[in-house]
Amino acid sequence: MAIAPPGLAFRYVEKPSRTEGIVLGDFTGIDFLRLDETLSDEELLARDSVREFVTREFLPRLQEHIRQDGSFPMELVPEIAKLGLFGANLTGYGCAGMNNVAYGLVMQELERGDSGLRSFASVQGSLVMYPIHTYGSEAQKDQWLPQLADGRAVGCFGLTEPDFGSHIVGMRTRAEKRGDQWVLNGTKRWITNGSLSKVAVIWAHTDDGVRGFLVETDRPGFEARDIKGKFSLRASVTSELFLQDVEVPESSRLPGAEGLKAPLSCLTQARYGIAWGALGAAMACYDEALQYSRERVVDGGPLAQKQLTQAKLVFMHTEIVKGQLLALRLGQLKDQGKLHHTMVSLAKRNNVDIALRIAREARDLLGANGIVDDYQSMRHMMNLETVRTYEGTHDIHTLILGEHLTGFRAL
Repeated sequence: MAIAPPGLAFRYVEKPSRTEGIVLGDFTGIDFLRLDETLSDEELLARDSVREFVTREFLPRLQEHIRQDGSFPMELVPEIAKLGLFGANLTGYGCAGMNNVAYGLVMQELERGDSGLRSFASVQGSLVMYPIHTYGSEAQKDQWLPQLADGRAVGCFGLTEPDFGSHIVGMRTRAEKRGDQWVLNGTKRWITNGSLSKVAVIWAHTDDGVRGFLVETDRPGFEARDIKGKFSLRASVTSELFLQDVEVPESSRLPGAEGLKAPLSCLTQARYGIAWGALGAAMACYDEALQYSRERVVDGGPLAQKQLTQAKLVFMHTEIVKGQLLALRLGQLKDQGKLHHTMVSLAKRNNVDIALRIAREARDLLGANGIVDDYQSMRHMMNLETVRTYEGTHDIHTLILGEHLTGFRAL
């Protein structure tokens, strides 16, 4: 396994100035039900190594990237790769081969830093490396997986289109076979890492149904344009992809990817990571609100002494603990090969929803200070608005569960 040693215990920096970065206090996580005792040494090592990386390397750089141009700190990609975080729960081809509980804990810690950081790793692993690993030829795996695992190449996942988000069956992108070449035409939108990518996994309609293709982004007719003006996920690059008569050989088609089941299986992998990641954002907000309320003096005493404050903190803490139980069981079932996609829908729907509510409550407890970027709760709140929407909206997961429980597809 490629996880680095955990090293010494670490602490957040003590109240730096605005120019030095985000104001943070100590972070120790939440282990109210002593779940750490159920985790293996490998799982604890994975979590603690990434927790340290996020604190020491990522968070001090984040404010600058968000303020200046809304970019991802690409200088950290080699370090993320050294930690084994790209395709971390895949085996072979330079991948770390973590179990799924360890992988979930990694996603939790990445999103504790920022949803954009977790999205970068999640897209690379679950939406690019996973379909190559699962549906690709041996030549495709040998060519791409080592490059993606060690960060030499970045990938993106082209499914969503300008007019078709949740209704993916309606996508208009087409791939036509002309001799020994495939010609792709279409537009994809809201694509994480689009303009950063060396390869794009593009899903398109063909005469034989939906198929997946590995498209090098330097091919003639391929263009990626970044989407600007985002309030949310500012530390993440989001792009629109344009394919105009882009030619790829038959060897670029994912041979095992036939029908919508293939891209949907990729989304299930990503949604699993999100169910854990949202808890990281929730814990970051709870931790900030707890520390702030202990130090903030209101009406002669700490804010934390007030009844309403304690009620809010108890709500936040309780929902995080419940979400931890849900995510942990999900990971255990995934490792046992017993996971069903509806279980992932339930966890993604619940954990993102409670994380967003916790972020809003934390922002409220911070008062006016909560709207400035020296504090993190509002940043997480805005990010989670996106997380609630992508990889299946909250309502879509409601309908998935509704159909599963009743046996009827909602009208």
